[in-house]
Amino acid sequence: MKVRIEITVHGRVQGVAFRWYTRKQAVSLGLTGWVKNQPDGSVRIVAEGPRPDLETFCDWAARGPDHSRVDRQEIAWSEASGKFDEFLITG
Repeated sequence: MKVRIEITVHGRVQGVAFRWYTRKQAVSLGLTGWVKNQPDGSVRIVAEGPRPDLETFCDWAARGPDHSRVDRQEIAWSEASGKFDEFLITG
């Protein structure tokens, strides 16, 4: 059963290839959705897939890639929409 996770990541997460590594991690787990920089300096992620894979993904996002610094995350779980075919960097 697929579910959806929405994550907003705060910290040093822009200008450190966070979106690129997020997409790489999501694709490796078979997740669909998107990642986008936000005007306030955070990164917003929406991903859908099996809950165990999303939990692994969420754990990764709490650390991020080597040059990032994640201070905190805001996380919301919900039902999957099923409208995504791939995982994209949208902004």
